[in-house]
Amino acid sequence: MSDWPHSPIHRLNDTGAYIITSATYQKVKYFNDPERLQFLLDHLFEIAEEYHWQLQAWAVLSNHYHFVTLTTAESKSLSTGISKLHTITAKWLNKLDEKSERKVWYQYWDSHITHQKSYLARLKYVHYNPQHHGVVKNAEEYPWCSARWFARNADDSFRRIVDSFKTDRLTVQDDF
Repeated sequence: MSDWPHSPIHRLNDTGAYIITSATYQKVKYFNDPERLQFLLDHLFEIAEEYHWQLQAWAVLSNHYHFVTLTTAESKSLSTGISKLHTITAKWLNKLDEKSERKVWYQYWDSHITHQKSYLARLKYVHYNPQHHGVVKNAEEYPWCSARWFARNADDSFRRIVDSFKTDRLTVQDDF
């Protein structure tokens, strides 16, 4: 079977660690206030729980999001869950903005993380994504990402290990 050449390849059949990135259509900043950001984050958490994904890191910004998750044999499909997240949030936004049938989401990219160093670097990347984009000076100040949660809940030694990784050479879809 050949891959469809006009969209990202989604190979979400294996259990393990994944990084997911999704962007709004034409990079429009639809999630541009606290209510909208919280709505998207709340529904990401709800779907993660419903689909038995173990979220490890997340960052929700005005025109994209990233998350790192672990899946197990009990986990439901990432692609189905992401589709559900996009449907719920797009319908809500369109109703809120009185825009029927407006396209909100563009697509998403996934990567199955197979090496521990890659996993740790991507955790750091996602935790600090709002800081990377200049939204805040310190990612822990941004309520819609996992940096504060990670700082408060991770063992000091594990946090130091994650924080030691460089992220400047990672390949992550993030030109937003």
